[in-house]
Amino acid sequence: MKRHRQNKIIEIIGRYEITTQDALKKRLEDEGIVVTQATLSRDINELDLRKELSPSGVYVYVRVQRPAVQCPPIFRDSVAAIDYALNTVVIKCHTGMAQAACAVLDKMDCSEIVGTIAGDDTIFALMRSEAAACEFADGLKAMISKD
Repeated sequence: MKRHRQNKIIEIIGRYEITTQDALKKRLEDEGIVVTQATLSRDINELDLRKELSPSGVYVYVRVQRPAVQCPPIFRDSVAAIDYALNTVVIKCHTGMAQAACAVLDKMDCSEIVGTIAGDDTIFALMRSEAAACEFADGLKAMISKD
């Protein structure tokens, strides 16, 4: 229930210019999700939502972009390709390197990762949503392309 509600919050702030908690609460109710103000405040904090100036000139809720993480050499040297399908990120590695690269993922502080599994040359990272998978895959690609 909480995960569903928080995914819906992320979806709503991505689709609409939400300026207040009351407006967000109303949109959630329109989606069939009834929430108290206290729960909504906790969700906003847990999701790292902040207000930023939108192109239209009003302050709206957005998800805070975390600073880029320095890519450990073992991860960069292990990974051959990154892609995602639905809510799963697939990381292709050089033969025998998936376990080491997966250990790096497991140490990341990413609340959107439900779990990971690594074979010999492939890692599957199960994400909370398709949007999270897309964002995480793009972030990993950027991380390994730097330096």
